[in-house]
Amino acid sequence: MESRESPVDGDVEVVRVGMMIPAFNEEAALPLVLSEIPRELLARLVVVDNGSTDRTKEVALAAGVEVVYEPRPGYGQACLTGIETLLKTSETGAPGLTANDVVVFLDGDHSDYPEDLETVVEPILSNQADMVIGSRVLGGATMDALLPQAWFGNRLACLLLRVLFGARHTDLGPFRAIRVRALNHLGMADRDFGWTIEMQLKARTARMRVVEVPVRYRERVGVSKITGTWRGTILAAWKILGWIFTWRIRLFLNPGRIPRFR
Repeated sequence: MESRESPVDGDVEVVRVGMMIPAFNEEAALPLVLSEIPRELLARLVVVDNGSTDRTKEVALAAGVEVVYEPRPGYGQACLTGIETLLKTSETGAPGLTANDVVVFLDGDHSDYPEDLETVVEPILSNQADMVIGSRVLGGATMDALLPQAWFGNRLACLLLRVLFGARHTDLGPFRAIRVRALNHLGMADRDFGWTIEMQLKARTARMRVVEVPVRYRERVGVSKITGTWRGTILAAWKILGWIFTWRIRLFLNPGRIPRFR
């Protein structure tokens, strides 16, 4: 995919986009997701099978995409494995992404619209952002799709981000994109429910250019592994709030914890 950025020598730079999809028991939803992705926009597409007990791996392979198995549980763990995979040469010889390329994160439950991919990556390709968050709120998501507990949790987290960090967000949406060198700068570490909030907190600390774009949202196929259960909801809320308050304390004690991104 060509960007409209102009390096010093005046040539138009070619920026590659790689997408990773963490998937746990998404046999029913994943074929729908993969069939709707505009693959002409992607250089790499990787599905991370996060220890599924159904045919998630088989349906992904049948769709002709790269699949990597990650038995260690956790959304963040799956994302870390997917990033590692995208940065390496594939078994078929496809080169790994480099510093100026873009990584896109998309869930495998068919709640997002993969067709919105171009909207999500455009601010980075036009050099208007280092990171883009697909906002389900700006896209008009209702509580029929974004469950009440998720809706309330998003609003509370975004309020705290604004009050404690001055970051203006409307969502912690999982459909997002980030430049590889920006992602490397963040040093992501969370291995489960805190992945999205960690990224937004660290990006704010590093003073990255972060923008939100509206993305469409619908009821997912099947039951959410997080907000679909009370246990998952409580654990996710605990982790997200823990990141917010702990990070505020860490920054107070060590203001230079993450240097400014340049």
